[in-house]
Amino acid sequence: MNASPPERRPGRAPFGFTLIEVLIVVVILSILAGLIVPRIMSRPEEAKQVKARMQIESLEAALKLFKLDNGFYPDTEQGLKALVEKPTTGRVPNRWREGGYLEKGRVPKDPWGYDYVYISPGVQTRDFDLMSLGADHEEGGTGTDADITNWDASGPAS
Repeated sequence: MNASPPERRPGRAPFGFTLIEVLIVVVILSILAGLIVPRIMSRPEEAKQVKARMQIESLEAALKLFKLDNGFYPDTEQGLKALVEKPTTGRVPNRWREGGYLEKGRVPKDPWGYDYVYISPGVQTRDFDLMSLGADHEEGGTGTDADITNWDASGPAS
């Protein structure tokens, strides 16, 4: 079988797009981008709130392991640092786990780069309060500025 290339007509490329076709595709893509980008742009803050809630749950689990080993939670002064370094002040734990209670050997910052607030004994809960102050790093707030806490299971207000 001998296949020959398609015949060329004068003034017209055999394969390709016309300027009109390219412009139509560009307009369609622009319309789609205009509809989709605003929705995607709000997602990073939602993701940070979810990450903060997950980190709080992880810190809660580590604090509970600390209590199982030692019979008490670290106090406010010892803070979350007691999960990665054996406290030397206050009530010193006798059975502190070698290597600490957090996998990476460090206390994570919240998704906005701030320290989590830890109070023990807690004001909102009997054992301890644990919270991120949200994007604005101030107590209270709504939406992305809402506090994320261990005592409010419903999550931040939108």
